[in-house]
Amino acid sequence: MLKRWFQFLVLAAAAFATAASAQLSIEITGGGANRLPIAIVPFAGEGAIQPGIVSIVRADLERSGLFRAIEPPPIVPAPTEASAVNFPEWRSRLADALVLGSVAVLPDGRFEVRFRVFDVVKQSVLGGVAYTLNRNQVRATAHRIADYIYEKLTGEKGVFSTRIAYVVKRGPRYELQIADADGAGEETALASLEPIISPAWSPDGRRLAYVSFEQKKPVVYVHSLQTGQRQVAANFKGSNSAPAWAPDGSRLAVALSREGGSQIFTVNADGSGVRRLMSSSGIDTEPVYSPDGQFIYFTSDRGGSPQIYRMPAGGGDAQRVTFEGAYNVSPRIAPDGKSLAYISRNSGKFQVAKLDLASKQVQVLTDSDKDESPSFSPNGRMILLATVIGGRGVLSAVSADGRVKQRLTVSSGDVREPAWGPFIRE
Repeated sequence: MLKRWFQFLVLAAAAFATAASAQLSIEITGGGANRLPIAIVPFAGEGAIQPGIVSIVRADLERSGLFRAIEPPPIVPAPTEASAVNFPEWRSRLADALVLGSVAVLPDGRFEVRFRVFDVVKQSVLGGVAYTLNRNQVRATAHRIADYIYEKLTGEKGVFSTRIAYVVKRGPRYELQIADADGAGEETALASLEPIISPAWSPDGRRLAYVSFEQKKPVVYVHSLQTGQRQVAANFKGSNSAPAWAPDGSRLAVALSREGGSQIFTVNADGSGVRRLMSSSGIDTEPVYSPDGQFIYFTSDRGGSPQIYRMPAGGGDAQRVTFEGAYNVSPRIAPDGKSLAYISRNSGKFQVAKLDLASKQVQVLTDSDKDESPSFSPNGRMILLATVIGGRGVLSAVSADGRVKQRLTVSSGDVREPAWGPFIRE
């Protein structure tokens, strides 16, 4: 059974069908309960830059499932300071939070965006920031503003400035795409006439490891997103697959069949220092490091059916982690290390499940039936995944509690192999 899954891992991209258009679009298919009502007043002077900043900020916050945007009434001139805020009026409009801002053109042609976040209930200022930008940085600045608001109101970091990677099939070409977390600003990191699978972000977000079939076999590459240069990390006899970065970015865990079967090895990012971690009579694949770097979780059929196991990162005895159900694969650890997302087969459906590692409680998060490739957002709030809807591959996202669901689609074709990047290090 796992042998078939392993074959799928190294050949999945070959099943992509038809062509795909460019940008992903996001549809919220399920909203969270008790969303915080927030009013974001159009920034004074924002008409000078397009697209408008406020519309992007509002869309970011609503997409999180934690906020409900309240349409503000037309206010002329738009207020920008606390002294201009009528808190009782905004409270009567059921707003718990309020954002005011302005855009000014600087002498050098750049723009300055200033904004403040208010707690309407307490009638207080929570904070504010000023950003300087050019016309090419509007979307990036809007995402930073949304991240700031999100953190002020929830106490946790926002992920709107992060990026995602995924693979698209366009005619005979496979394209490894990089986009903003909202699906905009997509760029092609690699295009090939052969399949590309299993992209994995380095901890600093500057490199991607992935598997390419351009040499007519699966080979692991490490690709610099800044320079476009790449190097082979694993090209041994047999299959080289499923790369996963160590938390310090110095090495990769990979699944290699160079010594027979599929076993877990580690290798430095430059391809040196190959080391086998254990010997197993079964198929071991899909390694992933725990956030603290102490353990490697992986999929194995050593017990007769595909299940998830854990072993010390330096090698050693493995312990079984999943026990509920006869088919559990593709482990991904939450950033806080407290839970595990994976694909579980339930009544013939392949769905994303989450295991609380302390309580051992399992929750099925999705209601689709052909899910694959789960990937946590860097704050652990959302899980990105690939699934099949209407006969074609799309990307979806579900909150870690299962309440918020999103669908990320292109107008035609299959999109697969998602990976959510880390927080941007400034």
